[in-house]
Amino acid sequence: MPVTKKKWTAIRSTLARRCAGLAGAVLLGIAGFGAPAVPALASTHPAITHPAITHPAITPSASHPCGTKAKPGSYHHIIWIFMENHSYPKIIGSSQAAYINTVAKECGSATNYHNITHPSLPNYIAATSGMALSSLPGFLPDCSPAAGCNTSAKSIFGQVKTWKSYEENMPSNCDRTNAGNYAVRHNPAAYYTALHNCSSNDVPFSHLATDLAHNQLPQFSFITPNLIDDMHNGTIAQGSKWLASHLPAILNSAAYKNGSTAVFVSWDEGEEGHEVKGEHCSTNTSDVSCHVLTLVISPSTKAGTKARTLFNHFSLLATAEQLLGLARLGQAASATTMTKAFNL
Repeated sequence: MPVTKKKWTAIRSTLARRCAGLAGAVLLGIAGFGAPAVPALASTHPAITHPAITHPAITPSASHPCGTKAKPGSYHHIIWIFMENHSYPKIIGSSQAAYINTVAKECGSATNYHNITHPSLPNYIAATSGMALSSLPGFLPDCSPAAGCNTSAKSIFGQVKTWKSYEENMPSNCDRTNAGNYAVRHNPAAYYTALHNCSSNDVPFSHLATDLAHNQLPQFSFITPNLIDDMHNGTIAQGSKWLASHLPAILNSAAYKNGSTAVFVSWDEGEEGHEVKGEHCSTNTSDVSCHVLTLVISPSTKAGTKARTLFNHFSLLATAEQLLGLARLGQAASATTMTKAFNL
């Protein structure tokens, strides 16, 4: 049957519509519309994992004394080293105290720390017993131990299970008389009449090396350099040199490396204190003779710590007692401890 012109026109119109629809579907598929999702190809290689990077723990030592532990552990050994008669501004920033300033940067320093009074002896007694200023007049003459210049008061020496005083140039154990560069007024243990083991535990400084070598450090150690090395009669440079010679032996000892020892280096009083005997210094922020440096050295103390809180020798006693789990004596009971400020 012949196709008429009218039918041919209809056929062409239908074909055109069908071709247009097919082309649109192809374009939409290319664009991603309406096309079925193509599953991702599974990898033929196993997943690569990288092990966590761990850094070896740094053992505290003289080369890295502080900041080696993020959190404080248990401190079983407390060491005090008492220097003499120099105020804070005389030490910090001084070119003569290079080693001391290095330790201050590597460890911690109390920048608002105060002695209790003047002269030397009452500060040593107050620091180790918590004795209030009103009870110290008998010690103001810097007298040697004798009736009227001693005390039956409790002290940190009597609180702890084990203690030693290491006294440089002391001729014999618990020596109660001055001799050469040994000054008994810088040896507080000799003044406590209730301390019956002074003759065995208050020893010449040379014993410290032996105790460190045999890992026999007591709970509490009190170290006094001689009159030259503690800066009393010597220079700042001589005192700094002495610390540079002896402090590293402590920091390289097993007792320090195992994280159980904290060291405090303090000055008994500021300079010119002999002119104002009996002065109230513990909270006196205006008199430079009442402002001294105290260094805090421990594995958990962050390097460069500077504590601006007002501390004093009563704070030092309270801190030692807190760390060793002891009751606080006298004025230490109300003193601010240094444990939080120095992460102890």
